Amino acid sequence: MKIDEFTERLRNGVLVADGAMGSMIYEATGPQRSFDEVNLTQPEVVFAIHQAYIRAGAQMIETNTFGANRHRLAQIGLGDAVVQINHRAVKIAREAREAAPHEVLIAGSIGPLGLLRQGRTLPDDEIRAIYAEQAAALEERGVDFFLLETFTDLDQLLLAIAAIRSFSALPIVASLTFNEEGTTFGGTPAAEVAWRLAQQPVQAIGANCTLGPQPLLPVLRAMATSGLDLSAMPNAGFPQRMGDRIVYPKSSPEYFAAFAREAVETGARIVGGCCGTTPEHIRAIAEAVRHLRPAPMRPGHGVRVETPPPTPATSVRAREPESRLWQKLRSGQFVLSVEIDPPKGVVLDRIFEQVDRVMASGRVDVVDINSGTLARVGMDAMMLAGALEARGVETIPHLTTRDMNIIGLQAVLLGAWSVGGVRNVLALTGDPPSLGDHPETSGVYEVDSIGLVRVLARLNAGTDWAGKQLGGATNFTIGVAVNPVADDLDYEIERFRRKIDAGAHFAMTQPLFDPAYWEAFVQRLGGRPPIPVLVGIWPLTSFKQAVRLHNEVPGIVIPPSVLGQLELAGAAARDCGFAVARRMLEWARSEFAGAYLIPPFKRYEEVLELLV
Repeated sequence: MKIDEFTERLRNGVLVADGAMGSMIYEATGPQRSFDEVNLTQPEVVFAIHQAYIRAGAQMIETNTFGANRHRLAQIGLGDAVVQINHRAVKIAREAREAAPHEVLIAGSIGPLGLLRQGRTLPDDEIRAIYAEQAAALEERGVDFFLLETFTDLDQLLLAIAAIRSFSALPIVASLTFNEEGTTFGGTPAAEVAWRLAQQPVQAIGANCTLGPQPLLPVLRAMATSGLDLSAMPNAGFPQRMGDRIVYPKSSPEYFAAFAREAVETGARIVGGCCGTTPEHIRAIAEAVRHLRPAPMRPGHGVRVETPPPTPATSVRAREPESRLWQKLRSGQFVLSVEIDPPKGVVLDRIFEQVDRVMASGRVDVVDINSGTLARVGMDAMMLAGALEARGVETIPHLTTRDMNIIGLQAVLLGAWSVGGVRNVLALTGDPPSLGDHPETSGVYEVDSIGLVRVLARLNAGTDWAGKQLGGATNFTIGVAVNPVADDLDYEIERFRRKIDAGAHFAMTQPLFDPAYWEAFVQRLGGRPPIPVLVGIWPLTSFKQAVRLHNEVPGIVIPPSVLGQLELAGAAARDCGFAVARRMLEWARSEFAGAYLIPPFKRYEEVLELLV
């Protein structure tokens, strides 16, 4: 379809879109590893859904290809089936259209890559290539236009638009999802989003998913300032979990009919539904808009707006972390931390006693607290940190992404800041459950450590992961791990740089037993790290312990020279191990911003022997 034809179609009447595809497939087939794969495995289900929407009055149906891009499909082993799945989806839609009693347009559905939810990034060129591949497959098979929908990140949407326009002249409808405050995932207001999209070669813009009908209307009003035609496709409402199912509220068709009339008055030229909506909702929309004419042309409608809307003032400006640890690091003071493990049970007396002795020495600045090392159960590190902070001990609790999703991580961090007085956090991905004493469980890993740094950085900026204002801000000093003895140093360095770019303030290494490993890492890195680094120092107590750590514990490398010294030392291996640790600590004072000491067998006071 030519752009002029599509634009004329929108100007002459309201285009009734279809409703949900994913929730309809779920109702028909139950859980699927990929709804896009259903195009291949159960095409009759997709065909029946298209037909149901067409019978309800839909004048536009979307291909079942929302997640049919290489990035998403590769996660289930279907990365090479991109063309096949997209081709089949268009074929199914065209077959449904051929039996339609009225004209039906086919929109090639293209969704986001899921990077923000994963806390990941990809090079722009790779993102454009992914979208170009999917869009080319859709156009080749005969879609009428492209519908870019449910985007949470405006920059990724712009890359998708650029990818399509690099080869295609088909019309584009660009739709994002917003929160109840009318902002995107990144906190960009709807009016600003609309203005930026008005500068792009798209024919309509809009909002879909996340919000129900009523909360979507203010978003549409804000986007109407762009002068572009609008698309509106709300959810049925807020879903809830019932057993193993996600159930949407029974929003009445009449409720959607009322929304459709108001949306058209606002300037919507395309009206349909998203998650949880059914053919009954679309039938109500079609009846409601049957005799409606699109809203009168507003002054400047259809003209790209050149003046950007005012940007709301941000309530929080970038600032330095406020923790005592950060102040010491910034002043060049060599910082010493002692690493502790939370207790397995509920009693804290022994931990308090040992930490008090360590801190009473006056030689230790901070205590860092493990979190489920080797995926074994212990008291929560953030809770223990709050208890120690209440006793005047500065802490660096470790926080992994293994055990909580993004909502849980943010909740814990906000509580740790406001209630626990925690000011430093070490962001980790966490050991997989298969290593621990609950191998039958599974990890969450909704984001990795890089994503967790981004979560922390957003909280420090006064917004949550979805871009909502917090009415205040945290100011965590953000720590990350770095492994100078990693098997793949190039990969480790690439991740280290991404952690720094995401907002890390300092780093802590895996335990080192030979300066040569750090020197090789720095050389491969191309110079000293741009953030302060604390080196891990572990006083070994026996040859047998060293051999086990070297062979069984991920990230621990003990050089042959140290293993040889411990073996020759025999009964004096402990003295030998402590001597090696003292030499490493002396070396560290000239190379690092600080060190963290790992006590042997949780006997925390023994690390003080390194400081004599």
